[in-house]
Amino acid sequence: MAPYLQRLLQKFGAQSWISSHGLVVRHYAPTLPNWPGDLALRIAMLSDFHFSEPWIGLQALEEIVEKTNALNPDIVLLLGDFEEGPRFSSPIHPADWAKGLAGLKAPLGAHAVLGNHDYPRIARKRHRVLEKPEALVALEAVGIPVHVNKAVRLNWNGKPFWLAGLGDQIAEYEDGSRLADLRGTLAQIDDDAPVILMAHEPDIFPEVPDRVSLTFSGHVHSGQIRFFGFAPVVPSIYGRRYLHGNIVENGRHLIVGAGLGHSGLPLRLSAPPEIVLVELGAQT
Repeated sequence: MAPYLQRLLQKFGAQSWISSHGLVVRHYAPTLPNWPGDLALRIAMLSDFHFSEPWIGLQALEEIVEKTNALNPDIVLLLGDFEEGPRFSSPIHPADWAKGLAGLKAPLGAHAVLGNHDYPRIARKRHRVLEKPEALVALEAVGIPVHVNKAVRLNWNGKPFWLAGLGDQIAEYEDGSRLADLRGTLAQIDDDAPVILMAHEPDIFPEVPDRVSLTFSGHVHSGQIRFFGFAPVVPSIYGRRYLHGNIVENGRHLIVGAGLGHSGLPLRLSAPPEIVLVELGAQT
């Protein structure tokens, strides 16, 4: 990209690449009604990489990983859409970007769900379910578990909590049924320990029960291209209702990250790429 064009884009708050000055750390410390105050947990969340050159390439990934590790998270959540970069880009082999993500450091490790772009496209807005998509195989090969309609019980400082990962809500089987199974996922929880839910698309949130302490989502990129704060295109059936940030409805909490990469056009306007940092419980 020509230097003069870069300067013009920056003047208007536009970004088409990741750099240390353009990557935002968004911090939240919500008080959750059903999260124990003595369970202090520091969570870093990353989403919507859309790995591709020259946009979110391996050099950019190094910066993302370095900045995330510097936050000293207890656990890292990866909210999907690793694959399928924007126009005017070249794909990166999953084994290469997975190797970069393996550099994330946290005592409880990194955990992932997949997004719609991690499944093969069968139509403009439809994606076919595969048992072992390339992104899942690559992540598990470097030791990052991928939770597809699966809940796991974790312990931190002697206190338990559940981490549940919902299957993608857009990916569908050949018969047209959807992969996502919220009821089946939550049915795996067999005690009263608090629950964190990872769901790539935020559209599931109205169905999430009070039993879930906090839901994390990505997908909508904070609109990706915004004019004077207004996002004209949001890929959600609820429009801008779940656009970005810490959203509270009937006492239930959802955090929607702006993501890191690009979908469609390799451009962000007034919607900077971000790392989300969430602190739960009483931090020391």
